[in-house]
Amino acid sequence: MTTRAGAASGGQLEDKANLLAETEVKLKEAQTLVTSSNNLSSALSLLLAHEKKCRIGNDTPSLVKIVEGSLQLCKDCNDDEALISTLKTLSTRRSQKSKAITAVVHKAIPWVLQDLDGFTPLPLDPNSSSTQKNIRESIIVTLRDITDGKLFLEAERARLTRALAILKEEDGNVAEAANILQEVHVETYGSLSKREKVKFILEQIRLTLAKKDHIRAAIVANKINQKVLAEKGMEQEKVTYFTLMLEYHQFEQDAFKLAKDYHQIYSTTTIQENDNKWKDALTSSVTFLVLSPYSIEQQDMMNRINLDPKLNKIPECKETVKLFLKKEIIKHPLPFQTTLDTLSSFQQPPSSPTWPKIFHTRVIQHNIRVASSYYSRIKGVRLAQLLNLAPKLLEQEVSKMVSDGSVYAKIDRPKDIIRFKAFKSPEDILSDWGSDIKSLLHLVDSTTHLIHKENMTQ
Repeated sequence: MTTRAGAASGGQLEDKANLLAETEVKLKEAQTLVTSSNNLSSALSLLLAHEKKCRIGNDTPSLVKIVEGSLQLCKDCNDDEALISTLKTLSTRRSQKSKAITAVVHKAIPWVLQDLDGFTPLPLDPNSSSTQKNIRESIIVTLRDITDGKLFLEAERARLTRALAILKEEDGNVAEAANILQEVHVETYGSLSKREKVKFILEQIRLTLAKKDHIRAAIVANKINQKVLAEKGMEQEKVTYFTLMLEYHQFEQDAFKLAKDYHQIYSTTTIQENDNKWKDALTSSVTFLVLSPYSIEQQDMMNRINLDPKLNKIPECKETVKLFLKKEIIKHPLPFQTTLDTLSSFQQPPSSPTWPKIFHTRVIQHNIRVASSYYSRIKGVRLAQLLNLAPKLLEQEVSKMVSDGSVYAKIDRPKDIIRFKAFKSPEDILSDWGSDIKSLLHLVDSTTHLIHKENMTQ
């Protein structure tokens, strides 16, 4: 017998019924039908009829019990087709309550996903048939469809999507796994924790890189705020992020970004605790820093690394940094060039043939900058002799450095003279002289003032 919780009146919007007692009776009747005659379809019909009554009567607690009971009957009977059909039916009923849909999803998720992390698919028996794998995937797909567009189930949708991507990757379909995962804009979800969002985006980056879509990988990587990675407890995510960035920047052949990636890995607490790991990260950071084009930022980073006491434990790197910071000509190959060439940083394909050549170029560029700071003009043959280069190669490198603005130079080919200082017009010379005189007079005035001040105090 149906009892009413009270008729709609005043500010009340709907009439609520109390069908709890009747619900318990219907669940027992359905269980009896399944146990005695194995008639699952009749049991489900009985429960679906009562589900409608509960839904119309706005009895949410009874409604949740009915939908959970219906799914449990399908599971107990091992009827996967009936389970999928019931999931779809219950979630698409007209004006279905959000709590009922939530109950449907929460009831079925443990049957396909592990509780360990919330997104790993339940493992199947090694001897399982392809049918069982397809059923597991079908249930996950059905649950994803149910959660689509529902803000109150966005966390569940993210986990189900990640589980489906795992299944696709296990089947060898990496491209489809990446496409499935990138459909979810997890950065906009409010119900997921910060760590879970970061892990989800990291998985998006990994799969995107795996399918060689480097442009999209860079776009997805920008979704992660690096300030979040610097927070306490995010060490593992930080290492994973910059390890993935290494793969992208290797593809881009961006030596300075690679140096920064390795240094970020090196500065992580968990890496600092392992001697082999921090030495490898610091060595790679120094290597790619030396391979980077000369800039203020590059020099600043090199000076900061030079002050790191741990650099003393890697003599080759310490000496390399010292050489590139001094305003002295470097002889190539370096005394420890063989050791540098065997570093793992140089051996990463497809870049292994390129980095040693770039290293030689950086040494030449350093030497030209040093020469430009000491000479206003010099014979090309003499400079080539000082730098141990062929005159033609020297001219090429000087021309490149002039083009990118890293050094000022003019080459007089007939006279074989390289001029590193620009000619000054009489007006410029007079302006410089006037500026120097002004500075001198200011110093004289300041000194006179200080002398008078001292005399007064005495």
